[in-house]
Amino acid sequence: MNPQSNIQDAVRPVVIKLGGAALPHRDAVLEDLRAVRRAGFQLILVHGGGPVISEWLKRVGKEPVFVNGLRQTDAETLEIAIMALAGKVNKELVAVLQQGDTPAVGICGVDGGFIRARRQANPDIGFVGEVAGVDPRPLEALAAAGYVPVIAPIALGPDGPLNINADTVAGDIAGAAGATSLIFLTDVPGVKDRAGSVLPALDRAAVEALKRDGTISGGMIPKVDACLSALDRVPRTSTVAIVDGGHPHAIVEHVLHGRTHGTLFTG
Repeated sequence: MNPQSNIQDAVRPVVIKLGGAALPHRDAVLEDLRAVRRAGFQLILVHGGGPVISEWLKRVGKEPVFVNGLRQTDAETLEIAIMALAGKVNKELVAVLQQGDTPAVGICGVDGGFIRARRQANPDIGFVGEVAGVDPRPLEALAAAGYVPVIAPIALGPDGPLNINADTVAGDIAGAAGATSLIFLTDVPGVKDRAGSVLPALDRAAVEALKRDGTISGGMIPKVDACLSALDRVPRTSTVAIVDGGHPHAIVEHVLHGRTHGTLFTG
């Protein structure tokens, strides 16, 4: 990405999925967010909160269960997920942003019905949704008012709220918003090969091969699937990457200077 394209793309949002990597490097992340906003980019933040959900499940005597990287969600787990994601995690993140002089508003997909979902076909997974549609208008309204939307991954299903994977919905939001960049800020340095070396770039064929041989597995599957899915929907000039949140100023490096510390996905 060259400086001229940065100027042209600044009117389009940058979608950042904040993972566990954001917390140990909070000050650097906040500084990066401020720098990107000063450069004229709109920001949309999506967060997860899996460890918090698991912690509260154990408090009530439930063992977390995952199927292909997705949390098995019965009715009780759904209640805890809503409280943890749309409550505790969301509001704590908004508070941190506000204290760092980044005006933010926390919402989830149920608010305004802006993320609609249907139940996943696999009945064993429970109250887990797959995104049926994203209405970007609430996000555009918040951005126009000067706020950074901070989104918890709870969607509106046909019969009530549904838990949705934060990585997946970040890709759906990036597509609906026409984002210039989709960044998965993670606590790993990127997608690794079997020898443990970070792969700087991956295309679809390479991803499928790595999934088949088990190199990409577990929670990394939804991340890489979301990256590939987003490529189908964002503008062709957009970038999609899994970025090392432990690298100083990784967001600024990626968005403003076109240097990706992690794995960049290509069509």
